Amino acid sequence: MLLSVLLAALISYLLGNINGAVIISRLIGKKDVREQGSGNAGLTNFLRMYGPTTAILVVVIDVLKAVGACIAGKLLLAPYGYGQEGLLLGGLAVNLGHDFPALLGFRGGKGVLCGITAAFMADWRCALLVIVVFALCLWLTRYVSLSSILGALTFAITFPIVHRQNVLLAVMGATLGLFIVFMHRSNISRLLKGTERKATFSKFRRNK
Repeated sequence: MLLSVLLAALISYLLGNINGAVIISRLIGKKDVREQGSGNAGLTNFLRMYGPTTAILVVVIDVLKAVGACIAGKLLLAPYGYGQEGLLLGGLAVNLGHDFPALLGFRGGKGVLCGITAAFMADWRCALLVIVVFALCLWLTRYVSLSSILGALTFAITFPIVHRQNVLLAVMGATLGLFIVFMHRSNISRLLKGTERKATFSKFRRNK
């Protein structure tokens, strides 16, 4: 079983290294998105730099790699009776690979898209609540970072409550949510200082 756990974690981590924002920015703009805007290899920075049309490709890549990681984890651990735990292991590892990709110099994104994908696969009810919290906060404040943080906290709280009978599963779910909050620590600092940038939905840069 230990070998299967390690294999699931490794496969999922390597899948996380496939960064949609980096790949698409290099293809269409001939420049790494990490050298532009906020320097983050995530969807929000890509959206600001290249607009919503090509951002769809980033979404597809990052969602598919998270789905693949969760499925790989589940398939590898299901024979031991830990299919759901394997799924969340895949979700955690793919997020780690996305945020700290060894193949990209450990400069990645913040894992929101991978995280919500894993959340949907783990428990769609908790994930829907996350989407509601995210959308409501974004509508009221226009802070993508704050919306992501509150959404992640929502999952970190609700998932363990729903799955409290399974302590391991509950802890893994809480870890997934709290890890995303941790990745937003610089945003939290800027929010407290009042220097965080708000989203502007009406103005996008044209694709390069």
